[in-house]
Parts: sequence; C-alpha cells; structure tokens
Amino acid sequence: MAENDDDKTPSVPASGDEPVRPAVPEEPTVQATVPSTPEFDFSAEQNELRTGLRRFVERQSDEATVRRLIETDLGYDRALWGRLGSELGALALAVPEDLGGAGAGLVDQAIAAEELGAALFCGPLLGTVGLAIPALVAAPAGPVRDELLPALAEGTRTAAFVGALFAPYDPSATTIASSGAGERTTLSGTVEQVPDAGAADVLLVAASGPDGPVLVAVESADARITVRGSLDLTRRHARVDLDGAQGRVVASGAGADRAIRHAYAVAGVLLAAEQVGIAQHLLDITVAYAKERLQFGRPIGSFQAVKHRCADMLVAVEHARSTAYHAAWAVQDPSLDDPELAVAIAQSTCSEACYRIAADAIQMHGGIGFTWEHQAHLYYKRAIADAALLGSAEAYREVVSSRVLDALGDVRAPVVATG
Repeated sequence: MAENDDDKTPSVPASGDEPVRPAVPEEPTVQATVPSTPEFDFSAEQNELRTGLRRFVERQSDEATVRRLIETDLGYDRALWGRLGSELGALALAVPEDLGGAGAGLVDQAIAAEELGAALFCGPLLGTVGLAIPALVAAPAGPVRDELLPALAEGTRTAAFVGALFAPYDPSATTIASSGAGERTTLSGTVEQVPDAGAADVLLVAASGPDGPVLVAVESADARITVRGSLDLTRRHARVDLDGAQGRVVASGAGADRAIRHAYAVAGVLLAAEQVGIAQHLLDITVAYAKERLQFGRPIGSFQAVKHRCADMLVAVEHARSTAYHAAWAVQDPSLDDPELAVAIAQSTCSEACYRIAADAIQMHGGIGFTWEHQAHLYYKRAIADAALLGSAEAYREVVSSRVLDALGDVRAPVVATG
C-alpha cells in the first residue's frame, strides 16, 4: 500500500518520529484503593495508544482494503506490516527493552490486538506477535534468538509457529520429531493447518526430541508449505511438511517447554483480545443499523425484542473484555492470579461470546446480513475460525474445571435448603 501524508494523523507519527507506544507512566497503571486488593484500570498512555491505533486502522484497514488484500497472493500488505513495527512499534509492545522491544507489557499488546481485530487487520499477527515473538522472548539467550527477535519486532521479517494450534498446549501432542543433538537438527513430520505459514519468512517449530520438547527455527524456504483454503479469508492457513528440513535449535528440554508454554499463554490472551475487538465492532454496527432501519414506520431499535438482544450483546462484550484483560494482567504479573487459569477463563468466555455476537449480528441485520457483500459476513467467519484456534471453549472449560473443581479434593457435600 502506498504511503502518503494523508495517511498520517497527529496520533500516528511518521517515520522518524517517536513511535506510538506508552511512555513510562507518571502514575502507576495499577491503582489500588485498598493495598491488599489491587484494581486494574487503563492508564492515560494506554488510552492514547488505543486512540492512535484506532485512527491508523480506520485509514489503513477499512473494509475495501481488507477485501482487496484477501484477493492478493500474499494476503496482506508487507509495507503496511513494516510500518506497524517500525513506525508504530505495535509489534513489540510486550517485548522487554533489553531485547529490543518497548517494554510496555502484555496489557498494552492486548489493546493493540483488540483494535487490530476490530478492523480485521490482514497480517501474520497470530503467528508473529502472538506465538513466535513470545516464544523467543521466553527462550534462553542464544544466537538464534538474538538474530530473529529484532527483525520480527521491527516487522522486517515475519514468522509462523508450527505446532498443535487447535487445542490447549500439550507437549505430548506434537507430531514433529527432531533428531540429532547440538545447534542444528533434522526434523520430520507434517502439520496440516498452520496459521500465517504461507506468509512467513521463518518457522518456529515445536518438536519432540530425545530429551523432551525442542524449539527449532527453520527458514520457510527449507520447508514445503502449501497454502490451504480457509473459512476465514483474512487469516490464511497452510500445510507445513518438514520431512528432512534442517533447523537451528533455539531451546531444548525445560527451556523449550517454558518458551512454548509462554507462547501459548500470550497467544491465548491476544486471541481473546482480538475476539473482544471483533465483538465490539459487530455490536457497534448492529446498534447503528437498529437505529436507522425502519419497520412499520419505526426504527427497529424501538422494539423491545431488538433492544433486549442488543443489551445482551453489550453484556457479553463487557464480560469478555473483563476476562481478556484480566488474563493479560495475570500473564504480565503472575503474582496477581494464576495465569493459566486466567487464560483458560478468557479463552472459553471470549470464544463463545464472539461467536454468539457474530451470529446475532447476522440475524439483526436481516437479509442483508447473510450476503457476502456485507461486512458482517467477514467478521462472522473470523469469529468461527478464532473460536477453534488454540482450543475450543469446551476444551478450556475442561481446563478451568480441572484447575478449580478437581483441586478441591474430598470436600463435604454442599448444604441445601430442606424446607
């Protein structure tokens, strides 16, 4: 996409200016009215970040642009992706400063994911920002990590994460084997559906080795990648065949397990935030439509059935947003809550809320909502695809129950009223 001065707003600086990223806040982002019970609220810098990104995507990722990009071979605008990393600094908000990032934190990254999701921004966000960058950040220091991380954070290279991405993290579920020891290894195996693999410069592969999990970096040119059809045209999937592919070992054993586990947690948070953005956008356009669409000489929004359905959508969006940002807060600072439990609650809540709101938005728009020409169609398909990524809502409810109910052990039966 060509750049021009009209694309730049006061909140989205041009190249060379300071990037839109939260400065070191003057006030604590976590305000505690009672020392033992901290409460979360967005800081002024985080609100400024949200405003800047919203203006950026309004100009650069409108519906016409999204429809144009999904028809291209690559599926996204590489120059625009570079601007997202170099000018806005939006790809490395959660990367520590000593590793070349903004050091702003996962809550800030979740804000970016929500705004980009609301605009159906086309680009390898899940593969690069959601999975690859967090895995490298959590991996032990080494030459491969130090080489890849700056390029991914700046947007000059892109990545995809090759692993079992349709279920919660399970080290035993990997279908990729690693043989050999040392800095290089040979891989074997195939993964059928890998988000963003078709547009990736490098693949981060979660493999199993003789001593446990192995995280391996493979140049995409050394693997056989076949782009597959996908329900969601704004996020492409590909089949990745790694038989005989040579890769560089990023981490192994406990270090690899820690890095992959962290990547799944961060991806879960950012996917939940993206679902919140999608749900909020669908609620906004549905309410606007209900105000202007007339039936029997009255706006359909004046009928109780429509009012109540919009109110239910609002409650679901707010509920989902609370769980998504709580999960971001917990992963950013594990002393606040159990990160794995918080992510599981967010994933189960946001997947279901986003899908239901998308389905309701289609229904509330009447016949036009079912047509390919209406934007609700694009959002509906992203909502369905997102609900399957990293595991279904049902799978995460199982995680919640195992960590809460099973942990109770042998407890007495609850007391019930008898009279």
